[in-house]
Amino acid sequence: MALTIYNTLAREKVIFTPIDAGKIRLYVCGMTVYDYCHIGHARVLISFDVIVRFLRSQGWDVEYVRNITDVDDKIINRAEENGESSEILAQRFIDAMHEDERALNILPPNQEPRATAHMDNIIAMVKTLIDKNYAYVASNNDVYYRVGKFGNYGQLSGKNPDELMAGARVEVGDIKEDPRDFALWKAIDPSNVVGDGKNAPVSWESPWGDGRPGWHIECSAMSKSCLGNSFDIHGGGPDLPFPHHENEIAQSEAANGCKYVNYWLHAGAVRVDGEKMSKSLGNFFTIRDVLKKYHSEVIRYLIVNSHYRSSINYSEDNLIEAKSGLDRFYQTLKHYTDVEPAAIESLSDSVYYQHFVDSMNDDFNTRIALSGMYELIKTINTVAVDDAEKAKKLVAELKAMANILGVLQADPTEFLQAEDKTSQVAGLSIDVIETLISQRIQAKKDKQYQRADDIRQQLDGQGVLLEDSREGTAWRRK
Repeated sequence: MALTIYNTLAREKVIFTPIDAGKIRLYVCGMTVYDYCHIGHARVLISFDVIVRFLRSQGWDVEYVRNITDVDDKIINRAEENGESSEILAQRFIDAMHEDERALNILPPNQEPRATAHMDNIIAMVKTLIDKNYAYVASNNDVYYRVGKFGNYGQLSGKNPDELMAGARVEVGDIKEDPRDFALWKAIDPSNVVGDGKNAPVSWESPWGDGRPGWHIECSAMSKSCLGNSFDIHGGGPDLPFPHHENEIAQSEAANGCKYVNYWLHAGAVRVDGEKMSKSLGNFFTIRDVLKKYHSEVIRYLIVNSHYRSSINYSEDNLIEAKSGLDRFYQTLKHYTDVEPAAIESLSDSVYYQHFVDSMNDDFNTRIALSGMYELIKTINTVAVDDAEKAKKLVAELKAMANILGVLQADPTEFLQAEDKTSQVAGLSIDVIETLISQRIQAKKDKQYQRADDIRQQLDGQGVLLEDSREGTAWRRK
């Protein structure tokens, strides 16, 4: 089937048609780097990583751009609190973000532009908008976008511009022509300088005086620099359609005189035990927090096992369920560590791979794709009884699909034997477990069967399951 995606702009699933045959230009809004990435960021990062992996596996030439916002009031204020420069703070959290990405098996984008490296492009776009009368310089030298002049404002979010006007607060002494207008450039007020503790103020020279860009204009300028005036797909998190992406459209289409983006994709929200994730509620988890308790594949699997547009409920129960799902795969794969993933081009006759591709072509439905992989595991276990070679062939197919999703990359035995970090009681070490298993084997040789059974029960009570076979005794944690 043809690639079909849900386009936020159209509010329905549509067949994807690229601007240039065989090529996809994709831009995703990345992080504002003033803190460690949280589980909501992981959702966006992993979702688009899977999308890009799949598209490339199907022969698409994907140019994937994901920006970094490294100048922002949040960054400046945090640096001021810490008594360090905003540049040093931003770089520290960029490095931390990259560490988190590697831990979660997230591939780097083709381009990762930073706002501070595109200041000339940002200033040039602001100047173009002023020249076209879509923007104006306020009395304090801020530059604002004229929302009322852009006729299609609200097309992405479905918001009515007149209703936005009715609901807007008009402050005494407001320097904007219209309460809906948003900042393209923020002038530095010498009497109220916001610095970064080391190199105050954080600003750049412009035709309107020293200042720094508004958030929305950064992505319009960076996407144009990296992908051109128009490109295929723009993605981001669930909170971005309004105002950020709505403002991007208004800026870019007014400045460039053409359609900005053809398809808009937005990942779903992450809720924690049914509530919105929030520091004030005490349910805010960074990726690093979660990695201290769970294997990185458990986090990735939890996200991949939901459709990218659906909400995910982050809870201990769901993480345990994700771990159990991976256990079922690894219980089989531990017997096939020598089997390499099949080449994608060799899978044209595979009914399992076709189910996988059809699922992914249907708006990247990873949940349905994984359900087919579960069926394949069942088939492998059944076939292996009578036809070991066919079972290996099916395992190769499974591994090829898993590579596209970025899962099942761990060593099966290490994954199954990893200590449960969520338990309040320390688990048995691997050395202790293997010593007890050796004692049990010896007890059976000595025909001390009660002693052997006692050891099995002791291990079971400590969350360790033994599996006896002709090859010997294997074990895994529950």
